[in-house]
Formats: sequence, C-alpha cells, structure tokens
Amino acid sequence: MPQWNCGCGNCQAARTAGVQRTQSSIAVSADGERWVLLNASPDLRQQVAARRVLWPRGVRASPIAAVVLTDGEIDHTAGLMLLREASARLPVYAPAGVTSLLSDQWPLFRVLGSYAGVDARPLPEGDVVKLRDEAGEDLGLECTAVPVARRPPRYARAAPGGSFDVGLRLEDRRTGGTFAYIPTAGAVDEAVRALGTGVDLLCFDGTFWSDDELKAAGIAKAPSARAMGHLPVGGPDGSLTALPSLGAKRTVLVHINNTNPILDSASPERARVRAAGIEVGEDGMEFDL
Repeated sequence: MPQWNCGCGNCQAARTAGVQRTQSSIAVSADGERWVLLNASPDLRQQVAARRVLWPRGVRASPIAAVVLTDGEIDHTAGLMLLREASARLPVYAPAGVTSLLSDQWPLFRVLGSYAGVDARPLPEGDVVKLRDEAGEDLGLECTAVPVARRPPRYARAAPGGSFDVGLRLEDRRTGGTFAYIPTAGAVDEAVRALGTGVDLLCFDGTFWSDDELKAAGIAKAPSARAMGHLPVGGPDGSLTALPSLGAKRTVLVHINNTNPILDSASPERARVRAAGIEVGEDGMEFDL
C-alpha cells in the first residue's frame, strides 16, 4: 500500500503521509545466521535491504539459505526473480501443485534455470520436513504443510496435480517454539486447526474485512472475498470470531489488502481487532519464539 492504480481511502492517505506497506513475506531462522523465506514477495529487495540480518556477508554471500512457498500466486513467488543473481542453486520447498505451476504455467523455475537456478524440493502434505540449505546442512527448523481450501491461481488454465495452496507449521527443534503461517485461507476449518492450535505465534489471512469489500470500494466487477478464497475478518462467521478458539499465544493478521479498513489505526474495525486480542501485521515486526 499504496497500490499503484488504487485511489481508495487507505491508498490516498498513504500517499499523502508518504508511508507504505510491502507485500506479504516472512523470514525465519533457528540460529539468527541462516534464514528461510516464507514466500518471496515482489517487494523482496526492499524488505531484505531494510533488515540488517539479511544483508550479504560477503561479495556474494547471502544469509538467505532457502525458500518455502505456500502457493503459486504472483504476490508470493515473483520475488524469486530477484534472487536470480545467487551464486548457487537456491533450495525452494513447495507442494507438488506449486512446483507444477512454476515449471509450466508460470514458468519461473524454467526461467531461473538460465541463471543460478533453483533446487526444487518437495513439501509433501502432512509430512514433517527438516529444512536444509543448498549444501544439505540442517537449518534447525521442521516444517509441516497442510492443504487449505482455496482455488488455484487465476493464471492457471486448470488445477494442477497435487496441493497448490498450503498453510505451514514450523517448529524450532532447539527451543520448541512453534509458528503457523497461513497467509490465505477460506475458512477456520480442520486444516487450519491442525496447523494453528496452541502455537506460540499464528500469522493468519487478514486480506479482507468483509466479503463485498472490493465492490464497496467502487470496483464494480470485483469478485467477493470468499470467491477469491479468503475468509473475511469481520462478520458473525469471520475469522475474528473463530481464531481465538485455536488458543494461539499470539495471533497476527497478515496479507492485508490495501482496501481493508483495519489498516486505519483509528477505524472501528481496527478497534474490534484489538478488542479480540489480535494484532494487525506491520512491516518489520520481529518475534522470538
């Protein structure tokens, strides 16, 4: 935010104030030295530049050791293009459907093969995967992927074989800290409960406040939130009502669309989120688990 072609109230206020928000992406580490990206946003260069721990350690020596993808959406994968200058193949963990998409219909893996390339690694449904760097060294993090109920990306001509949209549960084997990352979800259902129940930190889909948010903003032909595979935050059956039942120690909304009124810290919607004990994600947030 602001979105390049959007004149909604949030985007206008952001331009006037000279502030911005970057697109959803998270970096995690078990040792503070080797980092794993959870999705690679189009704003990755800016995000890396803003975090000293992600700065190069030499002429071509990045602390970014691997990437885990939750889906094949453009806003979660385009940042891989910015990593093409890597000095070695970058490990990219992804469910089978995402690997299929990025090898064919959105052929990032094929394009990057002309540069350093990627080492595509499987992320099987429900299995505990030990994340490793390019040399095979254990990164100290275990990752479990569970499919969530969504549609394939808009560019997909057909649904790919295998999961194409997952949520993640990560555990630091040394500290026992647990983290669930679910940037897109159509419901707080069995899959979400399997990922998020009792975790130390839950980052959950906060894309839209209401089902008709885009139409209410003046985008006449826009689909509803649920048609896009996102559970709205507000409403009697929204995530704000359901998330506290998961018992996460801390819950943060992420992947927030520029039209969402919770981005206005003075809005009544933001007050309702605070009253529920839930936080609104901000650029640069840090968590120790």
